[in-house]
Amino acid sequence: MNANSEDKKEVLKNLLRQIHDGKDVAELKEQFKDVLASISPLEIPLIEQELVKEGISTREIAKMCDIHVELFRESVEGAFSADDIPKGHPLHTLYLENREIVKDAEMLGLLANTLEKEMKDEILEEMETVVSELLKVGYTHYNREEMLIFPYIERRGITAIPNVLWFKHDEIRAGLRVLHKLLTTDSGERWEDYIRRVVEKAKDVSSALLDMVFRENNIFYPTLKILLSEGEWRAIREQEELIGYYKVSPPKWESSAEPLYPYQIETSISAEQLINLPQEVQNLLKGQLLKPDEYEVVREGDLRLDEGYVSQREINAIFKALPFDITFVDKHDRVRFYSGGHRIFARTPSIIGRKVHFCHPPRSVHIVDKILKAFRNGERNFAEFWINLGGRMIHIRYFAVKDEGEYLGTLEVVQDVTEIRRLEGEKRLLGWK
Repeated sequence: MNANSEDKKEVLKNLLRQIHDGKDVAELKEQFKDVLASISPLEIPLIEQELVKEGISTREIAKMCDIHVELFRESVEGAFSADDIPKGHPLHTLYLENREIVKDAEMLGLLANTLEKEMKDEILEEMETVVSELLKVGYTHYNREEMLIFPYIERRGITAIPNVLWFKHDEIRAGLRVLHKLLTTDSGERWEDYIRRVVEKAKDVSSALLDMVFRENNIFYPTLKILLSEGEWRAIREQEELIGYYKVSPPKWESSAEPLYPYQIETSISAEQLINLPQEVQNLLKGQLLKPDEYEVVREGDLRLDEGYVSQREINAIFKALPFDITFVDKHDRVRFYSGGHRIFARTPSIIGRKVHFCHPPRSVHIVDKILKAFRNGERNFAEFWINLGGRMIHIRYFAVKDEGEYLGTLEVVQDVTEIRRLEGEKRLLGWK
């Protein structure tokens, strides 16, 4: 390395030491950016390793990484900018999460490089902490994209992008699980071999996470910015908190647009939108005849439920298919409904409209009364029993049924849990022949 590069390294190390000694990062930001812009990103982890050797912990270095991560962000953000997107908007939130993912992925890579040289337990402990955090990316950031955003792209006939991204998401999830298991399980192998495996996997996962940020910021987010309307974003925003976020807490985003769900959108893509899409997406779509999903969700005669639309015939068939008995007693304590198909306790049409007290032996009516009274008064919402019946374990549960706090009745659910109680381990494959 030439003298000029060595000088720049010394300047950077000096700036980092000043932060370590308590100097305000904001005061040094421009100096940092000047020197970092002239140093290869590959050199930065090496400089950080030298600082570790000089007594600055990797945890402290993580706090100092923001500036060089900011420069990295500038290289991965490409054409996408969140400057004109209001805070709290789902796309702005995804962008902020990617900043956090970059920081943690960079930290993971730094720890891997340091571990390769140091091989210390405390580095492994810090790596476990970082990986435990990164595991949440799959449950939050990626899950929101897959469940809330992909449907809008697929509905327009663009399926390749969601397919590739989801495949890559799952690769990262699997890599993080493997790395976490390595860090938390005693394999019994030679220390050097174990460290080598951890370092290799950590570098792979760090690289995959950063690659995904690049794909999202350069291809996926610009595509979303062009294609999705404000109404679509509002519907996404209203559902986000059901899944959660990665290290950010977005403020409320106000929009006057009506929320639009995938089955309600205009699926065609205009010529202007196509021209403005990222080049990679244009290349992907070139020569393809897009086939938007024209399936009609709302059919004539459908019943609109809170979370979807079904016909009366489908509702009846759904209840018959369930592997447990259901009986509904209304607020007047009258039997209104019971499921057909699979039954554990026999029911006949003659009980419809009957007072539930008369459906039980006199010796247990006081228990029925106690449950219904507690449900109606709001004292309880759940009761359960389990019994042995002919060598089978039967689980009986009662649920208070309410709508916006108003008591509507009680649901009895009876299930044979004999086989469920015998389950062990995991079964992730279908196993059909």
